[in-house]
Formats: sequence, structure tokens, C-alpha cells
Amino acid sequence: MAVLNIHERTIPAPESTVGALLDGLAGPDDRLWPGSDWPPLRLDGPLAVGAAGGHGSVRYRVVGYQPGRWVRFRFSGPRGFDGFHEFTVQSANGGSLLRHTIAMRLHGPGRLSWPLAFRWLHDALLEDSLDRAVRACGAAVDSPARWSAPVRLLRRLAHR
Repeated sequence: MAVLNIHERTIPAPESTVGALLDGLAGPDDRLWPGSDWPPLRLDGPLAVGAAGGHGSVRYRVVGYQPGRWVRFRFSGPRGFDGFHEFTVQSANGGSLLRHTIAMRLHGPGRLSWPLAFRWLHDALLEDSLDRAVRACGAAVDSPARWSAPVRLLRRLAHR
């Protein structure tokens, strides 16, 4: 089963400002990842090709990085996720477009874990992250993300 999952937000700030958020991922002053509400994104070193880490049970390695523009992570876990996720920054409509993409093939346990749990949690986490990006760039979020009932249930179950 193939998955293509895209979340994006146009931010009224220059590429350099939004790109700096990307460059801070997993760093001590990470202003993009919503680590206060979600498992923090941690790497075994600075954001660079070869760094390994993840968040919660999701594991990956940095396989591509162009500072201020693009970072790609290849999944190494959970079992059944074969693919990558990435953030990109590009100019758009007088501001910048921040996009997160997952492209993967699911097999084995991933065929169940993605549609039943990971997708719901991933979508909520990414919308929280995009809200953080907008605020970090000094803009207001018009419609802040809200966690759906399935997300609230899955989070309650995970914290038991």
C-alpha cells in the first residue's frame, strides 16, 4: 500500500526566516517541532546527513539536507514503513511555503498501524508544527489546529 501524505502552510515571512526554523530541528532551540505536546524529535548529533534518531517509536536517519531549504529522513522504524518524510521551504505569494511530505510503502504491520493509529497522530502533530512555524515567524494562526476525537483517544491510550 502506498502513502503520500502532505501538510503545508504559507507563512508571511521570507524563506530565510522559515528556513532557519528547519535548520533548528532537533536542536536546543527548536521552534518548529511541537515537542511540548508530542514526543520530541531527537538526533544523535547535529542536523546533518547521517544523523539518526526519531520521535517516539518512529525512527529515521537524515539522508538529505540542504540548509534553509530541505531535509529528508529515511524511515528505519516502525516495522512496515518503507520510505521517507521531509520538510521543504520555498518562496510563495510574497512569503514562504513550508511543506512536510511522507512518501512510503506500507507492508507487514505498517499496513494496519498507519491507518489505525500513526496517520491520525501524524496529521495532528504536523498541523501543530505548522502552527508553531507561523507563530515563530511573528504571524497569527487564523484557525489553530484542534485534535480530533480519534487523536485524543489514541493519546489517552498511549499514556496509560
